[in-house]
This record gives sequence, structure tokens and C-alpha cells, in this order.
Amino acid sequence: MDDLKEKLKVQVIEHLNLEDMQPSDIPNDEPLFGEGLGLDSIDALELIVMLEKHYGLKVTNPEDGRRVFYTIDTMADYIKEHTS
Repeated sequence: MDDLKEKLKVQVIEHLNLEDMQPSDIPNDEPLFGEGLGLDSIDALELIVMLEKHYGLKVTNPEDGRRVFYTIDTMADYIKEHTS
């Protein structure tokens, strides 16, 4: 699971062009939006595309999206639950 979390951090940095960030700069349990990492709604769309591209998972319900993309931990849990 830790490998998945590190992979997610790298993917988030690459997909959102967070050039000045390293995976170690993103705590697993820190919110990605708002006061945490500070992502916005455009970033959320990029994360949706990333999840579909790399894991074949679609998040279409906004409520699910808030839960799934809350932290790196919640993203990893969602991927583990919905992939074999």
C-alpha cells in the first residue's frame, strides 16, 4: 500500500505540474484541497482524468469525488477497493 501511495504522489505532481514539489512534501493524511495542499476544482478534474487513465476507475458522483480525493490515503483506499 505504501508503494501505491508513493506512486500516487508522483502522479499527482506530474499531472498537476507541481514542479517545485517532491513526493515527500505531500503527507498521506493531509487534505489535498483547501488548507491542505491547496488544490482547486480544475485540479480535481485532472485527478479524475489521472485515476481513469492509470487505474481505469471513473468517479462521476461529486460526493464520491470529495471522499475519494480527500487525501492520498483515501485515494489509495479507493483504488485498492475497486481494482483487483
